[in-house]
Amino acid sequence: METQEIKNTMPRIGDIAPDFEAITTTGNLKFSDYNKESWVILFSHPADFTPVCTTEMSGFANESNFFEKHNTKLIGLSIDSIHSHIAWVNAVDEKTGVLFEFPIIADLDMKVAKLYGMLQPGESETAAVRAVFIIDPTGKIRLIMYYPLNVGRNMDEIKRALIALQTSDEHKVAMPLNWQPGDKVIVGAPKTLEGLAARKADTELEQIDWYLAKKSIG
Repeated sequence: METQEIKNTMPRIGDIAPDFEAITTTGNLKFSDYNKESWVILFSHPADFTPVCTTEMSGFANESNFFEKHNTKLIGLSIDSIHSHIAWVNAVDEKTGVLFEFPIIADLDMKVAKLYGMLQPGESETAAVRAVFIIDPTGKIRLIMYYPLNVGRNMDEIKRALIALQTSDEHKVAMPLNWQPGDKVIVGAPKTLEGLAARKADTELEQIDWYLAKKSIG
């Protein structure tokens, strides 16, 4: 039997996040309105009432204060009905005391999952993989992570990446391998001989080579 083709658009880093309207656990939502003046983390999970997904959604819920502090809204998605979402949210709250207060998209027609390339036929044609999109306040996609159905995400890495992006934007710097908040950052390489001379004279930089220099930020 032929496999039915699933048309995914596969957005890229730097693209404007595709806009959509959807039914969610907090009501009808237009994404471009939700994204105004804040960062957004849009993430998908394969299905409600599944163990790995429950740990992940609980992880996002438990970090709600962190994301709020960093001007970031959360929005989840799976290819389940709104009634399934509500029942799952209620069950987790009753069993663990963790409430998923962020909106969860009911994507039964797979419209949003296809817009964001969340359906990977090699994994499943009916369940979204564990995708993570970090989107800045201008609506631009800044980071994309994909995880398979059987491997949960790393919440520490999601938080680290968000802070790194925000810090990079604020200070116009880059982050080295394994960067953590408080570590030194990388400053851009000089593009002229005059810039090179200024670089060599700057005693506040940790200079590994002319093109690789680090500094501390407040």
